[in-house]
Amino acid sequence: MTPDSRFFENLGRQEFTDILGQDEAKRALKSALIVGRNVIVVGPPGIGKTTLARNVAKLLPELEVMDCGFNCRPGQPLCPECRAGKTKTKRSVAGEGRFVRVQGSPDLTAEDLIGDIDPVKALKYGPLSIEAFTPGKIFKANNGVLFFDEVNRCSDKLQNALLQVLEEKKVTIGSYEVDLASDFLFIGTMNPEDSSTEKLSDVFLDRFDLITMDYPETMGIEEAIVAAKAREVSGIAFPPRLKTAVIAFIRGLREDKNLDRKPSVRATLGVVERSAAMAKVRGGKTVDADDIRAVIVSVLSHRISFKPSVKYLENLEEYVRDRFAEFATDHSLGGEG
Repeated sequence: MTPDSRFFENLGRQEFTDILGQDEAKRALKSALIVGRNVIVVGPPGIGKTTLARNVAKLLPELEVMDCGFNCRPGQPLCPECRAGKTKTKRSVAGEGRFVRVQGSPDLTAEDLIGDIDPVKALKYGPLSIEAFTPGKIFKANNGVLFFDEVNRCSDKLQNALLQVLEEKKVTIGSYEVDLASDFLFIGTMNPEDSSTEKLSDVFLDRFDLITMDYPETMGIEEAIVAAKAREVSGIAFPPRLKTAVIAFIRGLREDKNLDRKPSVRATLGVVERSAAMAKVRGGKTVDADDIRAVIVSVLSHRISFKPSVKYLENLEEYVRDRFAEFATDHSLGGEG
């Protein structure tokens, strides 16, 4: 039994501890990975999609691989160097070291992801030689996790190139085939609110299971995230009541019927961190409501957007400022009105 097979068998009992909450998404991801499904995690930005994917890689067992940069297993050569018998040394690599990230972009090419023929090597070894092929990131994810962030930003051409990889576990480069090892996990992400992205074809989506993540389920979970993730400012105290108020205000904006794009957990962390920094700048030792008020527009206004029905009737900066003023008054936060 290989270490990877033990990973799949034990995955149901493993815990994704790097991300708080999201229990339904965690269960769905486990069930998909156990049966080797390709996955796209769908949700707004700043909710932990990347963290969850990295957590999967961290749970992978440590492996002994050839020291080639492509995680070839001893006796299972994949890259040109190992196939030619040129790699002699071995090393141990943890699961997190086999996490390969691809950032979706209209400029990303199939060659970036899969690899291409090196003209210099083609002259030396011949254009059809495996040694002329320079592997791309998908090969570097061998025996690991290929994490494709914002997969819906890739072009139709790249989607088509991925189809063969996902379905047949091999790719065609130039005039010959290059076999691709099948033991990598493909986890993509997609922000459904981003209207500037490419449309994913039905044929492409048919290769995936979609798993949905959303904003933190409860106030308590978001408070725990802030406690764990927010960077502290030396010498500055943040009264728990005010920190709770910041979280409650941002969670309230997510329920605002006038808003189309909602503030993420990054926004929560940003307001908390910037408020503490503002207290430091003014020479204080404790965050007060005026510190929050001073940074709230800077942190939030570009992270939200209006629904079309109100976008020409309101100004985002004024809207954030006015909503916080109302919130501060209703919750007796003190400071300026």
